[in-house]
Amino acid sequence: MSRRSRPRSWRPSERRVASLRRRPAPTGHEKAQDRARKAFARRQRARRWLTLRKVLAGVLVVLLVGLGVYALWFSSWLRTEGVDLVGNDLLTDKQVLAAAEVPTGGPLVNVDLEAIEKRVKSLAAVKKVDVSRKWPHDIRIEITERTPIAVLDLGDRVVAIDADGTSFPTPARAREGLPRIRVGSGADRNALREGAAVVSSLDGDVASMVSYVEVRTVDEILLHLRDDRLVKWGSADQSDDKAAVLLQLLKRKAGTYDVSVPGAPTTK
Repeated sequence: MSRRSRPRSWRPSERRVASLRRRPAPTGHEKAQDRARKAFARRQRARRWLTLRKVLAGVLVVLLVGLGVYALWFSSWLRTEGVDLVGNDLLTDKQVLAAAEVPTGGPLVNVDLEAIEKRVKSLAAVKKVDVSRKWPHDIRIEITERTPIAVLDLGDRVVAIDADGTSFPTPARAREGLPRIRVGSGADRNALREGAAVVSSLDGDVASMVSYVEVRTVDEILLHLRDDRLVKWGSADQSDDKAAVLLQLLKRKAGTYDVSVPGAPTTK
């Protein structure tokens, strides 16, 4: 084999070997500097990522606010389209809706709930009303109606009356079986309230015998019984005692029974 074609094994040059041999190992100070550089680079990257996150969060908030404003005021997604009525029995849906005057077609968020509540509360049969938004398209009107405890005879018409002495129109079905109240010329609102309190406190046995209650004044309330006998009841005070005394007193034959002072009843 010729000298030129003889394979030569690779060896690092003496200069490179010498260079490798001369490179000293890093000192502790250099290691600390290297660690500091790496930590600084990490902090820089973290600060840039934090800044980017804040920018992205700000953009997202602006987009969400813009979307919310559009949805509430300008889109058809949250338009007022109807009314959800709850609790009305004495009043018809038509009566409540006519009083409520709920505006439809506009943004649900713009509907004046207090104004609707005030208009519905003006109906005499309504004791309490709660108006709220029923997303996405309705107004909810929840009504608590007055409870009729007697029928107030006004001569040319009759209305119901509740335990507070408030009178209000009701359908005939709601007045069936209720005791009747008639008022005299001297009866005011307080007297009517007292008469309602008397009716509410009547014992079931006594109530079944009453044809109607006559309210003259606060202290002069009369019970007209179905057999034409008369009971002078007085005011609503001590009604439980008066009822107990009357049941015993009715065993006596008489035309008039006075239990206005239950401790000293009389008959005539």
